[in-house]
Amino acid sequence: MRLETERLVLDLHGVEHFEPLAQMWSDATVVHHIAQPSTPQDAWMRLLRYRGLWPLLGYGYWALTEKASGRFVGDLGFADFHRAIEPSIRGVPEAGWVLAGWAHGQGFASEALTAALAWLDRQGTHESSVCLIAPENKPSLRLARRFGFRDERIVSFSGHDTLLLRRALPA
Repeated sequence: MRLETERLVLDLHGVEHFEPLAQMWSDATVVHHIAQPSTPQDAWMRLLRYRGLWPLLGYGYWALTEKASGRFVGDLGFADFHRAIEPSIRGVPEAGWVLAGWAHGQGFASEALTAALAWLDRQGTHESSVCLIAPENKPSLRLARRFGFRDERIVSFSGHDTLLLRRALPA
């Protein structure tokens, strides 16, 4: 499950990622388009959920670490969270990413998403992948669209209008 890029290691989440993950998810400026800031318990449950995706689904989230410094960069990967939205996206890998505040604007998300999508495409097990992005989250929308995710529709998710974007498996 380990992937490497020029500057990053993408690896399964482990106990060693808990503290920086909890710090990142408690930062209101980092999560304001995604969720409310998380408590340490919420962050622990997130880490367990990330790790549990892999044996159940054959895909999941990676912990991103900067090679040069060993510093935790963020989380990125795919999930099926059985979200209560219409149309249903159950069974479709849902891409997602969140980076620590210090890592924004350095191209880490693009670098990691390149590796993650290449990995998913090589699996050949899904016709498409999706992502859900708040319409006001312009940086994430630019990133998703750059990687071939196309606006499909606006859906109601957790009481908010959210863009559902889809990316077809390349031919």
